[in-house]
Amino acid sequence: MMTTNEFQVTGMTCGHCEMSVREEVSEVPGVEGVEVSAQTGKLVVSGSAPIDEARILAAVAGAGYSAVRSA
Repeated sequence: MMTTNEFQVTGMTCGHCEMSVREEVSEVPGVEGVEVSAQTGKLVVSGSAPIDEARILAAVAGAGYSAVRSA
């Protein structure tokens, strides 16, 4: 069963931004899928095991953006 976490990212404006976020987030252990949209700011992370939210937020910060968990 896949678990999915949704985040709202601020500061992304283009495809390059999406790529930066995708690259950083996909390196987090347990992450198997990353969907990111600069247009909506939506980041959806999926994996087969629960993913450490703090590591996702840190990865987004590492890419130069900020994120919050979506409800």
